[in-house]
Amino acid sequence: ARMERFLLLCAEDNIQVVNATTSAQMFHLLRRQVHQDVNRPLVVLTPKSLLRAKPARSSIELLTTGSFEEVLPDLGDLDASAVNRVVLATGKVAQDAIAARDERGAPVAIVRVEQLYPWPGAALDEQVSRYANATELVWLQEEPENMGAWNFVKGRLYDGFGDSHKIQRVSRFESGSPATGSNKIHGQEQAAILDKALSF
Repeated sequence: ARMERFLLLCAEDNIQVVNATTSAQMFHLLRRQVHQDVNRPLVVLTPKSLLRAKPARSSIELLTTGSFEEVLPDLGDLDASAVNRVVLATGKVAQDAIAARDERGAPVAIVRVEQLYPWPGAALDEQVSRYANATELVWLQEEPENMGAWNFVKGRLYDGFGDSHKIQRVSRFESGSPATGSNKIHGQEQAAILDKALSF
């Protein structure tokens, strides 16, 4: 699915666009959809690669308690006062960024934006405020610059954090095609965007 096409349709609380990254999130998302008072279309953009991925697994306790979280905090073993960059990402690239961050030990917080619309402004404020010394906010996406969520989220990020953080995007270069057509080049590009998101 082309995320940016669905996001162009978002207005007046008309639909929900999400990119759930764990089995518990998916379960609670579907429960929320069934039980909500107002029926609105639900667009789920979760990629197939997360269906059986180890990072997407959830414990029984997470399935039997709680609810869908619009924004997932960084659960890594980080000293919040040492974090000066917060990376926001949605979907599989967020899981990839967490794995790369843990491997490097970089002092970077990875916050997963699970719901893109309605925009979870209050939940995002709460997560970013946990890192009082962070001065950089990075939107990380796998898609090229002219695709994905960037054109939808950038105004919201500048409105919410433009006065307190330096905001930047990390993505592939703009392109007329959503994929390179080469697995090797795709892997090189993926490594490059993760490196840029986690390096200073």
